[in-house]
Amino acid sequence: MIEFRAHGKLFVAGEYAVVEPGQPSVLIALDRAITARVAEGHGAGSVHSEEYGHLPLTWTRDEDGLALDREHHPYDYVMATIDLVEKLRAERGIAPRFHDLRIESQLDDASGRKFGLGSSAAVTVATVGALDRFYGIGLSQRDRFRVALLATVRVNPRASGGDLAASTFGGWLRYSAPDRERLVGMLDARSVTAILDDVDAWAGFDVQRLPAPTDLELLVGWTGSPASTTKLVSVVRKHRNGGYQAFLDDSRACVDDLTTGLQTGDASMTLDALRRARTLLQRLGASVGSKIETERLATLCDVVEAAGGAAKPSGAGGGDCGIALVPADTDLAGIHRAWEAHDIRHLSVAVQAPEGSVE
Repeated sequence: MIEFRAHGKLFVAGEYAVVEPGQPSVLIALDRAITARVAEGHGAGSVHSEEYGHLPLTWTRDEDGLALDREHHPYDYVMATIDLVEKLRAERGIAPRFHDLRIESQLDDASGRKFGLGSSAAVTVATVGALDRFYGIGLSQRDRFRVALLATVRVNPRASGGDLAASTFGGWLRYSAPDRERLVGMLDARSVTAILDDVDAWAGFDVQRLPAPTDLELLVGWTGSPASTTKLVSVVRKHRNGGYQAFLDDSRACVDDLTTGLQTGDASMTLDALRRARTLLQRLGASVGSKIETERLATLCDVVEAAGGAAKPSGAGGGDCGIALVPADTDLAGIHRAWEAHDIRHLSVAVQAPEGSVE
């Protein structure tokens, strides 16, 4: 049995802007993960996951590639990943085998409700890692990310890939994306190997490690309301106006200051950058008529601000999680009580340690 774990994520700053190639963001990987386990299969491949109910998703091969039993199961990130790894395996001259893939998640609550911690990205990264080991392809860490991104954009071409980077590399990261529309076009015309080896194809992609903040505590609250990142990003893209470039410029400046604050251990600068990031999302939501900061997210943030910290929605907003940094001597129990009074759940999560090298 081969096992591979990939961790959840939260955006700290740079949401929405990060969908543009080369625009920076800051993310963290969390100590909650999705685990993919792979064993030899016989006659067909299968995917076992609570996402698919009690029956596994099954697939075989035909002359056109993978043949998926779609009667009860949608085409999704897992099958896109399996299909892409199968193509890469064939390009590398590795013999085909069937496999049984079992997926277990720590990114949802006991009832199956999603916390918005990047489960689609984590399952994609975990599947790439597990199949890389199963076939002995020998992908580098950066190439595991690239394969995960290629699989993701086949399902969602607008995905930034920031969540994939956090799941792949761990820790605190500064990330910017390549041009995913260009990658989608390449997938129709070129081999996976050729795309991985083409430096120009990945222009704009960058990932750097950042130190954890000093003298600050991380808090994460969940509003209990699910949010659709894809729908919210689509709304913003549809209503982009003359102020959009100013938003991108302000977002870059905010991420730059947050990066500097983290790198120099300047807690005041770090908190100020986080507050500015919240304001940017508020202005963006107002400009496009989208409620990025819901009432419950606003309450989450205001409670933290009153305690001397900084907070903001994490990711696309519209529900899900808020992220906060507070001075080490802050009354954390008081914040938790205030959140609970407004039906905001404190998530007991921590930042996952960095894994491997980003180089």
